[in-house]
Formats: sequence, C-alpha cells, structure tokens
Amino acid sequence: GTSTFDGLAIAWAVIEHISDTKLCGAKTLFATHYHELTELEGKISGVNNYCIAVKEKGDDIVFLRKIVKGGADKSYGIQVAKLAGVPDSVIRRAKELVEELSDADITAAVKDLTSASKKKQKIVYDQVDMAQMSLFDTVQDNDIVEEIRNLDMSHLTPMEAMNILYNLQNKIQNRW
Repeated sequence: GTSTFDGLAIAWAVIEHISDTKLCGAKTLFATHYHELTELEGKISGVNNYCIAVKEKGDDIVFLRKIVKGGADKSYGIQVAKLAGVPDSVIRRAKELVEELSDADITAAVKDLTSASKKKQKIVYDQVDMAQMSLFDTVQDNDIVEEIRNLDMSHLTPMEAMNILYNLQNKIQNRW
C-alpha cells in the first residue's frame, strides 16, 4: 500500500543499508520492480545489477531462464499479467494507462538524486514538494540556473530531458 515514491525510497534506503559494510555488508539478492534503482550500480560500492534474459515476440515474451549482467531494459509487467491469464480488456486498458503514466517518469529525478548523493547528499525536491514549498518560500532564478548548470545532458534520454524541462517550468510557474 505504498506510493511509488514511498516504495522507491524504502527500497533505496534498504539497498544503502545492506551494502554499507559498516552497517550490514551482507551479500544479498534484492529483487525489485523499480528500474530507477539500477542507477545505484557504480554509485554504491558492491551494488551490481543482474536480470533474467527475455526474448520478445511482438507483444509476447519468453523468459530464457538465464541470468545476465545489467538491469532489465524495460518493464514486462503487462506481458507477465497476460501470461498469468489477466483478461484482454484489462491488458488493453493497462497498455493505455502505462503510456499516460510514463509521461510522469521519475527516472530523471532519480538520476538527480544519485548525482546529488555523490556530491554531498543534496536535497532534491520533486514537483509536488516544490509546489507545496512555494506556499512558504520562493524559487530563485539562481536555483534554476544552478540546476540547469548541473545537468549532464550527454547522459539524458529525450524523455528525461523533457521531464526535467517540465519540472523546471513548473518551478518557475509556482513562484510568488
């Protein structure tokens, strides 16, 4: 019953705790549906991504029963639901919804967080936080300029760039 952000935050904190040799340092298999957590490989010592190889045939998938290095290239939740016998009408509606929901992709925010934690645990606010904060504080031009300055444009997908631009525009519009 957690929201996407709650669930992702809990999973992220658990990974940080488990991988920290001073706190736990356990060798652990950590299965998650959060693609955003693949960003932690290379940023947290000892975190490595593996996934099950999948072959796609149109809208169908076949699990190849082979573990390979790296994160999954995309989500297969709808295809798995189809394999489990979920009705076609539900599958069709889920496909429509996933397109709409992907417009609110949080991958860019996660990349900002992983970059920030590399620097000095800088607090990064999401769009809702910024809208709520605008009731008490204003967003300064320098904040937005600094955020743009810190972007690593060569590693952004077009969708991530669009989401960042949307969030920056939202910050400007929510000022006093």
